[in-house]
Amino acid sequence: MVADSIQINGYTHIIHNSDLISEEQSLQNSEAFFRFLDSRRSVRDFSDRPVAKELIENLIKSASTAPSGAHKQPWTFCAVSNSELKSKIRVAAEIEEKENYENRMSERWKKDLAPLATDMHKPFLETAPWLIIAFKKVYEFDETGAKHNNYYVNESIGISCGMLISAIHDAGLVTLTHTPSPMNFLSKILDRPKNERAFLLLPVGYPKDPAYVPDLKRKELEDVAIFFE
Repeated sequence: MVADSIQINGYTHIIHNSDLISEEQSLQNSEAFFRFLDSRRSVRDFSDRPVAKELIENLIKSASTAPSGAHKQPWTFCAVSNSELKSKIRVAAEIEEKENYENRMSERWKKDLAPLATDMHKPFLETAPWLIIAFKKVYEFDETGAKHNNYYVNESIGISCGMLISAIHDAGLVTLTHTPSPMNFLSKILDRPKNERAFLLLPVGYPKDPAYVPDLKRKELEDVAIFFE
């Protein structure tokens, strides 16, 4: 439990008080957090119930606490509630998705997607009250105009998006990781600079009542982890 912090030679030194969390409490917390995250599901059926802008701001601030290469924080989150922009995004996304389903996807890929019952139609892009589009900043310019590449950009924004998804779940909202590849149309519609590239699109809102999700199972621990003791 953090009590205070001080600055020493440019570094923050965290001072802990004596009320440190016990090992037993740590275990209980880790179990509770797992159960909480395990209840998260990707949702495609959204309610049009409004979501306050302040809530979205808090979600993005939470995502921006993520670690990043050399602390460059190479991301921009565009939050869209404007109905006209959402409509343009849906139209452009469905054009790409139609091409994907009809020409780009292999038969194996479409077979793997079958349990999810997905297709080229993406009504949630208009129904969800907010769309959050994560853009990665591949490079930036300093005050002299010199170009500098950022470090570990994909890793950094990937961590940030993971934290964003967790924050959305914690707020009692739902989302879906949507990647209508290629996503260049998002840069054009949202007028983003050339150093930013669309990474992930997240519709955000409350679930429709009722909302249906596929009956899927996650892999067991022994299938995803190896321990060397």
